Amino acid sequence: MIRIDCNKIIKKQHNFWNHIHFHPTDAIEDDWGRNILDQVAADGVAKTVRMYAMLEDIVSMDEKGNLQYDYTECDTRIDYLLSKGFNLLLSYNFIPKCIAIDPDEGTSNAKKKLRYKNKTICASPPKDYALWDEICYEFTRHIVDRYGEEEVSKWYLQCFNEPDITAFFMKYEPDPMVRVGEYLKLYRGFSKGIRRVSEKLKAGGPAMAHNGIFLVEFLKAVKAENLKMDYFCGHSYGTVPKNLNDGSGRFHVMNNLKKLEFYYRLLKTSGMEDMEIVIDEWGASTHGFFNREECPMLMLREDSRFAAYFGKLITSLTFGSLPISKLMICLSGQHEMEVDFSGFRGFFTLNGIKKPIYNAYVLSGKLHENILVSENPVANLEILPTADEDGNVSVMLSYASEYYDRQLPDLAQTLTFEGLQGDYTAKLWCIDQTHTNPYTRMLREGMQEDGLTAEQIAILKDEGCLKPVSYGITANGSATVDVACSNNACLLVELRKTKE
Repeated sequence: MIRIDCNKIIKKQHNFWNHIHFHPTDAIEDDWGRNILDQVAADGVAKTVRMYAMLEDIVSMDEKGNLQYDYTECDTRIDYLLSKGFNLLLSYNFIPKCIAIDPDEGTSNAKKKLRYKNKTICASPPKDYALWDEICYEFTRHIVDRYGEEEVSKWYLQCFNEPDITAFFMKYEPDPMVRVGEYLKLYRGFSKGIRRVSEKLKAGGPAMAHNGIFLVEFLKAVKAENLKMDYFCGHSYGTVPKNLNDGSGRFHVMNNLKKLEFYYRLLKTSGMEDMEIVIDEWGASTHGFFNREECPMLMLREDSRFAAYFGKLITSLTFGSLPISKLMICLSGQHEMEVDFSGFRGFFTLNGIKKPIYNAYVLSGKLHENILVSENPVANLEILPTADEDGNVSVMLSYASEYYDRQLPDLAQTLTFEGLQGDYTAKLWCIDQTHTNPYTRMLREGMQEDGLTAEQIAILKDEGCLKPVSYGITANGSATVDVACSNNACLLVELRKTKE
């Protein structure tokens, strides 16, 4: 029996998990991208959305060497996100070709040879950092002029993306000391440009992938030079496809936690332990542009294992000591899909079918701020019990083996809620092998993925819709709710006071 004491609060915990990195940024103005974001907004899945400024599309140079700016596309994207009520994390990238040392030093970091809309990223450093400085200032001035200082001061402004690895910056330079030296030139111009516009705006970096040497040197310079840095941002992935394939690195929430502990340790060593920490990309594995073709185990992204993984991650962070402000799932690879279920990371399939990870995010949005005392004797089951100030209770349960690779027995448990009085509506949502799991339903019913009919797609779309079991209960000091699920499950139990 699992006991939850609704009168005893361990702590208050703000919702750090309902945030996303939407990728590709230039899908924000396209119908398929807006269909996803419309649903995300309607379901309350994300409070903050990370997007790229895509400076390479904004900035050009005239025949006299003067920089020119066309903000049309960027404004369209920002306007749309704001109209949906999202806050923004806006990444200042990438290098415009007109200011690059080598305009042809391109990278795609995509499954195909080109990124979305046949684009590449220019990975070359600027030929003149004064030009970069001017771009950062002009872009910041533009967004403040257009949206107002009060609005933009709510946003998170970020300098570049993963400058510590070759995928996005300095394609041919492996030395982290050389890389951090060049990135600091970018960051100085970014910091200075934002300060010239307003000290009220939030600036942060380095949006790093993993390199500790790079981070140590960056933090030293930030402190020594008093560069504007209002928050730290970095990425946390649980493993990589290569290690999944050779068995040296399996899926495990602890891998994400170790990366976060590593960041926090270096911040503390640098005397920055009080700095806000934003994890602007996370995932169970790196390589959003890989799918089952490169790594069959990435099919975790399609079924309830990923939902259980997410539940265990936010539960571990809630009961841990790491002060994470925001945790943003990366949705890259969405535009690469050719069939519905192939292991790309995203919330929806090619035909708009909701994946279990999406519905896990929907359920997590129903959690409250007060974290409750509980007793849970069940192996492999994590619970996150919460309540609001009005006495409504929501509990997330995540049930899976340590590495998400072992079949666990079906689970039947009774949750006892102590300290409740009055009438409540109980709702139970379940994502597991046989509930809210379109991929496993497709397999069970023998549907052919490369030839799904319109009728089958409609069936799978319906399967992807959360359907709670709902009934009334009366609490006389306590109440009980029975739950049942199969292996690799994410559940939510909600008790809401019945209005008189």
